Amino acid sequence: MHFLIRLARLRHIAPFAILFILSVQAFADTVKSEKHTFSVDTLVKDLNHPWSLVFRPDGSMVVSERNGVLKHVSTTHEVTPIQGLPDKLVDKGQGGLLGLALATDFEESKTVYIAFTESGHLGKSGTSVVRAQLNTPSPSSLAPSNLVLSNITPLFTQTPKLGGGRHFGGRLLVTDEYLYIALGDRGNQDKAQQNRSHVGTLIRLNHDGSVPIDNPFTSDPTAKPEIFSFGHRNIQGMTIDNDGKTIWTHEHGPQGGDELNPIAKGANYGWPIITYGVNYGTGSAIGKGTEADGMEQPLHYWVPSIAPSGLEMVSGSAFPRWEGDLLLGSLKFGLLVRLDIENGKVVSEERLLDGKFGRIRDVVEGPDGFIYLLTDSSNGALLRLRPQ
Repeated sequence: MHFLIRLARLRHIAPFAILFILSVQAFADTVKSEKHTFSVDTLVKDLNHPWSLVFRPDGSMVVSERNGVLKHVSTTHEVTPIQGLPDKLVDKGQGGLLGLALATDFEESKTVYIAFTESGHLGKSGTSVVRAQLNTPSPSSLAPSNLVLSNITPLFTQTPKLGGGRHFGGRLLVTDEYLYIALGDRGNQDKAQQNRSHVGTLIRLNHDGSVPIDNPFTSDPTAKPEIFSFGHRNIQGMTIDNDGKTIWTHEHGPQGGDELNPIAKGANYGWPIITYGVNYGTGSAIGKGTEADGMEQPLHYWVPSIAPSGLEMVSGSAFPRWEGDLLLGSLKFGLLVRLDIENGKVVSEERLLDGKFGRIRDVVEGPDGFIYLLTDSSNGALLRLRPQ
């Protein structure tokens, strides 16, 4: 009632706008966290296992669906397909159409980076990345979409390609200087300690796909020069700190041992030599335990596993009391997890949503400062968190 009274006083608002606000309010859920009360709006339904979300400068969104469909979500939340994805994209197990990132000069270049599972010889596959332009088609185009991919350029292909459908990684991050590509161990855990392959690594490239001359292993003839860090099991979240320098990732452990890590150049994150997880079913130990010389300790870890996915550091423009905190989803428990970060340390953890909306696959702060979530199911949704 108080909400309606406030609207009635706003005589300058057009009637259709009031109806829109009321419709959003009617479908919103209210959540009280330790530092903010917020509404959860369902903006889009019927997405097929949505995986990654990026915002275009006009406020519209691009969403990847794991089964191999790229979609445009307009500012009024109309959904249309985008044509032109790579031919060798394969929907396989945990793989498919994965991470998205826009170039820092997207407004001028229209460049988008796309990670996907690429098919190979004898049924093998691996994570690949292409660069493309995302444009409105010409008037003569017969494409049924309002956007189309063109000028697709391959930038990276994981070698070797391997069998199975596990641990493709797939998150992308573009900074002013570099393109970061998060990979998994593909179920071949020992390869994560062998820098002669890309398996279980974080890759750093220049925007054009070339290798930065100061990458840590460029002088090692036995190592892949694209590798920036290694010893990762399956990175599923990656973001940059508000300081513009620190790269944060999280990765899935086995049975327990999911990790949050700030990334250091050339560092070894230990998998499978050290982990806070154990073998599935038996609960037996993996590797040498939880610590070893020359291997990084996680800043934070989860036992039991929460299966984290998506990662964002909050700027605080709309959620000021969350400024500098990390938000991530949980696939296992359907949580939005907030990590209170102070001086580079996790001082507390808050768990929100409690499974009400299902598996959370991606977490993104929009240009409006609101928080946007993708839920992972065959009837996945795009959600928006608005502070009250």
